Amino acid sequence: MEKDDLDRLLLKAHEQDDHAALIHYYTKAADEREAAQDIDAACFYLTHAFVFALESGAPEAETLNARLVAHGRAHRLEF
Repeated sequence: MEKDDLDRLLLKAHEQDDHAALIHYYTKAADEREAAQDIDAACFYLTHAFVFALESGAPEAETLNARLVAHGRAHRLEF
């Protein structure tokens, strides 16, 4: 997915306060940055996805937390 397309989708999800979409698109952005070996940017996006997952009680929170832990950016939480 092109960065501009992903940015548009993220903005739309924010406008609609669609937490499921925000989790999905922030995770997608993190995946793309991780594949490009840009770990700082990947963790930026992972953190956003994680916060929205926590706020909405989404099951993705556990996996997102584990990814942040693997990069040394968070402590492991119990879910």
